[in-house]
Amino acid sequence: MNDNLEKLRTPLYNCRICPRNCGVDRGVEKGYCRSGLKLKINSWFRHTGEEPVISGSRGSGTIFFSNCNLHCCFCQNYRISQLGWGREYAVSELVDIMLALQAEGVHNINLVTPTHFSLQIAEALSQAKSSGLQIPVIWNSNAYEKVETLRLLKGLVDIYLPDFKYGDASQGLTLSNALDYPDIARKAIREMHDQVGFLKIIDEDTAVQGLLIRLLLLPDNRNSIEHILEWIALELGTSTCISLMSQYYPAYKAAETKGMNRSITSEEFEYARNLAEKWGFRNGFFQEIYPTPEWTPDFRE
Repeated sequence: MNDNLEKLRTPLYNCRICPRNCGVDRGVEKGYCRSGLKLKINSWFRHTGEEPVISGSRGSGTIFFSNCNLHCCFCQNYRISQLGWGREYAVSELVDIMLALQAEGVHNINLVTPTHFSLQIAEALSQAKSSGLQIPVIWNSNAYEKVETLRLLKGLVDIYLPDFKYGDASQGLTLSNALDYPDIARKAIREMHDQVGFLKIIDEDTAVQGLLIRLLLLPDNRNSIEHILEWIALELGTSTCISLMSQYYPAYKAAETKGMNRSITSEEFEYARNLAEKWGFRNGFFQEIYPTPEWTPDFRE
């Protein structure tokens, strides 16, 4: 049982669980993430399109939460992250969803964009584990998170699957309205690593614990991939599992944003891949260049 569980019972009446520090009473108004006290979920299903160690042979039990504490102009999930498609659920209903997914035989529970509901999800995870949830839990986030909040998840989350979006603060501001993104993400990912360590894989070739960092490559290297790879290599080590993702395509407001209205080129992908090999990363995934909206789930309004 998480020793900090009592802290999770504090109502979100002065919300400061993420770096936005809105301070709003979420029982009355909504802050930057546009979320209230109740969980908001768009969909859940057996997902077979994640990294092989996540999806495995039986799929990942993926739960997509609505809203987000970042406003990325290119978000491929914008219908739920920015437009807020979904409906509200009680904590007990989330427990039921996780247990139902486990009963379907999935390898894990995959919580997508969970940060702004951290306290409610932590309470649900505690209840679910007490009710028989045994498969690994994945925290699939944008890494724009407070270390203090992540520490409340220790012992509840088995695998951290964060994006590391930008190595340059100016791009964090321009593309996600988060000037402090690189500094926040570095601290958050270090905490994740401290909690779960390097990725551990069992005989079925599926992950059961550890850290896997996703790096979505952007046109013209807008995420400064060299700074990201250097920090991971020097601060966490080249045994860290990374996933170089080439699936970017112009979505949401990307077509209106200078330099973001095209997919990445093979040369841009090879630049990133060569950098990863130069640094000596030994564990990772390199996604084939085939950007298409078909990779985005069919979210329901």
